[in-house]
Amino acid sequence: MRSDELIEGVLAGDRRAVARAISAVEDGTDELEALSAGVYANTGSADTIGLTGAPGVGKSTLATELVTLGRERDLRMAVLAVDPTSPYTGGALLGDRVRMQEHATDPGVFIRSMATRGHLGGMALAAPEAVRILDAAGYDRIVVETVGVGQAEVDVAAATDTAVVVLAPGMGDAVQMAKAGILEVADVFVVNKSDRDGAGEVVRELRQMLHLGVARDWDPPVLTTAATEPEGIDDLWEAIEAHRTHLEATGALLVRRRARLLREVESLAAARFRVAVAERLTNEPRLADDLEARRLDPYRAASILGKP
Repeated sequence: MRSDELIEGVLAGDRRAVARAISAVEDGTDELEALSAGVYANTGSADTIGLTGAPGVGKSTLATELVTLGRERDLRMAVLAVDPTSPYTGGALLGDRVRMQEHATDPGVFIRSMATRGHLGGMALAAPEAVRILDAAGYDRIVVETVGVGQAEVDVAAATDTAVVVLAPGMGDAVQMAKAGILEVADVFVVNKSDRDGAGEVVRELRQMLHLGVARDWDPPVLTTAATEPEGIDDLWEAIEAHRTHLEATGALLVRRRARLLREVESLAAARFRVAVAERLTNEPRLADDLEARRLDPYRAASILGKP
């Protein structure tokens, strides 16, 4: 499919075109730049929700229930499950493809797992570009689900309008969250599997950690859910909507989105620069020889490579 046909299909909301476009993002194909340019003017309408937390806390079930609530409100829903750690599996999380069977035939729902594979700049750029494709295709709410709580997951959570961090009792993940720096990016906390012993302790520990943290203009709520029941999902939806209202009322939504775009452009430019430097080092072996012979120091070499 040619780039213009692919762009036309995405803007028309054609599911096959959307799937092919996200594959182009994963693979880093030559048509990616034309694709991005073709859809960009038609983006910016969708609300994005980052859903992150340690494996096993029930993110997929929560995502399923959020999709159900969205469809009850006649919203077009998309779930993008990203796997920063497995560039060969295509994002093996889904699991979701089994757990979300109730939505599999719904034309108003799009579910996709993805990995970075060949995308220049890695997950920090692959996920936002895939989100823009879904946005351009007309989806109203896009849930971005990540695996784990490492730096890559923090980056993806921070690249959404509302970041929801999910914990569960008995997993010792509250401390892990703090170490990963995810307390700073979370807008809503959810203690899932609240019907299990220890849920109250996780809630108290989390609230204490938030109380000791830096004051913010938005106080992240700490909610409890039992997604398999389901219980507490309406409260989660309302918290996400309240955060969105807060962002719009304070002007923070535009500020956040502008900052994200600038970070994305900076990351993309830096990635291209790294590629160019690596090529010059390969094509100019004399520079490496001078470094090895101590005729040239690393700072001077970097200065030389930094010039056009």
